[in-house]
Amino acid sequence: MISVLFADDHEMVRIGVSAYLSAQSDIEVVAEASNGHDAIELALQYKPDVILMDLVMNEMDGIEATKRIINVWPQARIIIVTSFLDDDKVYPALEAGATSYMLKTSKAEEIANAIRATYEGQSILEPEVTGKIMNKMRKPSHQPLHEQLTVREQEVLLLMAEGKSNQEIADQLFIALKTVKVHVSNILGKLEVQDRTQAVIYAFKHDLVK
Repeated sequence: MISVLFADDHEMVRIGVSAYLSAQSDIEVVAEASNGHDAIELALQYKPDVILMDLVMNEMDGIEATKRIINVWPQARIIIVTSFLDDDKVYPALEAGATSYMLKTSKAEEIANAIRATYEGQSILEPEVTGKIMNKMRKPSHQPLHEQLTVREQEVLLLMAEGKSNQEIADQLFIALKTVKVHVSNILGKLEVQDRTQAVIYAFKHDLVK
């Protein structure tokens, strides 16, 4: 049996996918998580063969959860299952250590097959993701790291440099707190730094703060 941990903040999604997977003769969903913190705890507790990880979740997003799981347990096989194909989601997720990248529009059967393939050591990527990776490889990599930031991420970084908390940033930009957390995670990944302090130091060092 291939043991699976499924992390997704939408209960109905977990119920539907878990029911299908559990009906397979070779797959067993051993645990479910509704946020990144629980995903980390359950991953290290159960050490499942494969982890299905949503990207946008409360408390901690899937990118940060993936990064922390891989840091402690490098052998973990993690499949991102998300609705997003944006560059600021795909690349940080793969760089964090995700093995495969699937869309929630995939059929349950396709997700089950991706679990089997990932368990066997293969990397399963949506065709659009493969195209993005190929295009990125063709582009010269001489641009400064901060030029990879989206306009919104630049705004968040400047507010971080002003010492504002995630909640204060959310209030000022009129966006959800969990959205701010995703932006912060993406900023850390793109600037190749470990925490907010290093991101702020980068911003001042490169004259991004006026």
